[in-house]
Amino acid sequence: MRLINFWNDRIVAVLASRWAEGAALLLLRIALAGIFWRSGRSKVSEGSLIEISDSTRYLFENDYAGVPLPPEIAAPLATASEHLFPALLVIGLTTRLSAAALLSITIVIQVFVYPEAWWTTHILWAAMAIILIVRGGGMLSIDMLVGRLTRADE
Repeated sequence: MRLINFWNDRIVAVLASRWAEGAALLLLRIALAGIFWRSGRSKVSEGSLIEISDSTRYLFENDYAGVPLPPEIAAPLATASEHLFPALLVIGLTTRLSAAALLSITIVIQVFVYPEAWWTTHILWAAMAIILIVRGGGMLSIDMLVGRLTRADE
């Protein structure tokens, strides 16, 4: 009985704290960012910061031809988005917007590129993004710091 009371009183309180939630949201931001960052890096020429590779151009012209944008727009847009939004997620700046952008990319991939991957992959990406959209970046984000600073100015 004492163990149950200790669990309920102490451990659950710690696990339900804003700091624990902040740490969990930080880990979630890093996990989702990592998926898209690696995808973005696979689209650029080796040794380049953001120069789109020939293989990426080929993929958007052929394998990803179902995307409802011309490949000369879709390839740079996807490449830039898969670099920008993960970077913002990691630092927790515009977390909800960044997660919404990555959710949008996930939906495009699901509908136009890999429709068979919903239950194996995309549902996880969507769930991570939706949690971040709903909860925000948490205590360990620049969003929280900006929120505090703007409230202090009022």
